[in-house]
Amino acid sequence: MSKTKKKNLENKIRKKTGLFIDPYFSATKINWILNNVKKSKKLLKNKRLLFGTIDTFLIWKLTEGKIHATDATNASRTMLYNINDNKWDKEILKILKIPKYILPEVKNTADDYGYTSKSTLGESISITGVVGDQQAAAIGQCCFFKGSVKSTYGTGAFVLMNTGSKKIISKNKLLTTICYRIDNKTTYALEGSIFTAGSGVQWLRDKMKLINNAYDTEKIIRSNKTNDGVYIVPAFTGLGAPYWNANARGVISGITRNTDWKNIVRAVIESVAYQSYDLFRAMNNDGLKPKIIKIDGGMVRNNWFAQFLSNILGIKVIRPTIQETTALGAAFMAGYQIGIYNSLNSMSKNWKIDRRFSPKINKTCRSNLLKGWQQAIKRTLV
Repeated sequence: MSKTKKKNLENKIRKKTGLFIDPYFSATKINWILNNVKKSKKLLKNKRLLFGTIDTFLIWKLTEGKIHATDATNASRTMLYNINDNKWDKEILKILKIPKYILPEVKNTADDYGYTSKSTLGESISITGVVGDQQAAAIGQCCFFKGSVKSTYGTGAFVLMNTGSKKIISKNKLLTTICYRIDNKTTYALEGSIFTAGSGVQWLRDKMKLINNAYDTEKIIRSNKTNDGVYIVPAFTGLGAPYWNANARGVISGITRNTDWKNIVRAVIESVAYQSYDLFRAMNNDGLKPKIIKIDGGMVRNNWFAQFLSNILGIKVIRPTIQETTALGAAFMAGYQIGIYNSLNSMSKNWKIDRRFSPKINKTCRSNLLKGWQQAIKRTLV
């Protein structure tokens, strides 16, 4: 494919799917597999080849091949699904020479996905909820009204804002996606992705051998009153939104003879808050200014991090009682389909607050910290 054709395809995918071309996966790889893997070519010729995301594969296996389906949130991540009309996009499929019949049926997030086979689980159980990872977390956080925001801090970090029935096309490199589809009504979202969050803590533990476990970080950080000017940009696999630079690599800056291992630990934790700030700045530049953020994921158990996040973002941060919100969101959708919940509001009654964090930082101090981060980012992008 020529550079011009590739650029035109990227523009079409961006317009129709709301996604940038992901350096690690793109719809073009499906085309490559169909045309270059001998077994795939043979199966396709005999019409014995099907495509799907991981949920599609699991449903297929659980139902012993009776159901070939996915939901709108997972379909929206394939770069083949038109989020404007909620259909597999004929033009993109034609350009990439991907036959539509190999694609799964796209259902609502809460829907009938058939029953598991008795031979698989010992009894037949209905499958009534299917949802993508970050969308599930947003549902688990009960982000059901326009403007509500959640941020999940796991291996990576993902900020997702409910934008209601309106698609917002970011001018600052955020992703437009489907938040959920219930009763054939689509709710959209704006999303920003951070590649390295909790994986940075894993790096401290497994590669650098600076900590024994993730829980050590809070105590270590509290032993130092400042970051001593040390910053780490953990671009181990490139930088996500709003930079989208797959070739960027990590930088440690501000090191002096007084720098010790504790500064490195603190800099890694701080970097997650700074990267979150970058995402919120992009949202602000798009005219969206959230005042509250709900947080979840393994990192948010660190009270120091949650407070620092509030300081850097300059908004209130709320941590729920149940922090494994991805599983909770999927359960909410399954429960809605079978009548345990009769509305989104009835789900919200189950959401409880564990702790609130409000900004507690001098404006000058905050400004200086962010200036240091921006300088570190510039060095990374050189």
